[in-house]
Amino acid sequence: TNINHLGPAGSGQHTKMVNQILIASGMVGLCEALIYGYRAGLPLEQCVNAVSGGAAGSWSLSNYGPRILRRDFAAGFFTEHFVKDLGIALDEAGKMGLSLPGLALAQQLYIALKAQGHGRSGTQALILALEQMNAVELPSVED
Repeated sequence: TNINHLGPAGSGQHTKMVNQILIASGMVGLCEALIYGYRAGLPLEQCVNAVSGGAAGSWSLSNYGPRILRRDFAAGFFTEHFVKDLGIALDEAGKMGLSLPGLALAQQLYIALKAQGHGRSGTQALILALEQMNAVELPSVED
């Protein structure tokens, strides 16, 4: 267990919002990169493996990348709850006088995903909304 004290009451909620902002923006990049790689004709499993060891590497790429390629959208965290959290983060950012356009874009993409019927899917299901926008569907890769 890793316990961190980050300040007075409310600091934990703000820390959660930092986490959600990082995940949201990172997932947009991950999904867009997979669609780009697919359209460019790259072998996606090999591509994910190649870039995951460098500066683009992340927990999401290493864990959600393969799940997306297997078309596994089971929730570790529901999209509908993520949409709620992104709204909280944007509201709090507004109260601080911050403009977070990347977060606002990610929220809109997740709202679209939820509207498409994927509110109970995991956050990695974002690929489905982006596939629909681009008229592509990544092929399923077996384990």
